Amino acid sequence: MTWIDGSGTPRARCVLAPNPSPMTLDGTNTWVLAEPDARRVAVVDPGPLDEGHLQRILQVVAAGGGRVGLVLLTHGHSDHAEGARRFAELTDSPVRALDPAHRLGEEGFAEGDVVELDGLEVRVLETPGHSGDSLCFLLPGDDAVLTGDTVLGRGTTVIARDGRLGDYLASLRRLRALAASTQARVLLPGHGPTLTDPLGVVEYYLAHRRERLDQVEAALAAGDRTPREIVHRVYGDVDPVLWPAAEWSVRAQLDYLAERGALRSDDPR
Repeated sequence: MTWIDGSGTPRARCVLAPNPSPMTLDGTNTWVLAEPDARRVAVVDPGPLDEGHLQRILQVVAAGGGRVGLVLLTHGHSDHAEGARRFAELTDSPVRALDPAHRLGEEGFAEGDVVELDGLEVRVLETPGHSGDSLCFLLPGDDAVLTGDTVLGRGTTVIARDGRLGDYLASLRRLRALAASTQARVLLPGHGPTLTDPLGVVEYYLAHRRERLDQVEAALAAGDRTPREIVHRVYGDVDPVLWPAAEWSVRAQLDYLAERGALRSDDPR
């Protein structure tokens, strides 16, 4: 789906990294953000440590007459952030992230921060769940949200080993509220195509999580106890290459149910 490359909004352009896989879909979406005709741009998620991809980002920026002024990370997973240090060396730019381990420079992020760069405004939203350090970035000028791995362009995301399902459900509800208020008319994901029905997509994500919790509870009632046993029962229709990732999500689901004593009074809805 090479048409993903170059897609976006007036202030955001996708540069697709050449790292396709069952987990990364078509590859990692690097986003180049700028006001029209601005001299400086922000780059979100430089992607893997792939010199060709990093050079191509620079070519896209130069073709627009700009230069890189700032690097932003949605989270620290390697397919989004591994190339950030090298890209910072190439551009002499700071890297801002929620997790201090992934920052280069003195500034990080906190909930409610507003990044401004040559007229561009980016609002920082803490959206943990997929990982503990996951962020989304709101572009008010385009009514767009860059979602990283919190929402993907196709399918659904996993709760990684450093994530929590309860946090993830709260983050989805936050995105649903943004979409319902029309502050988010389009989602720009970290993998896959742009999404033009944010409310419908987030509602589907919440329904999917609710369904999976029901299935995990049914598996427990049937006598399955280990995450691997539950994956075999619940994710039997999923490509086995994805089962290790599904096991991460099952562990998160079991933790979520254990926190609530396996009583579903706190419904994901």
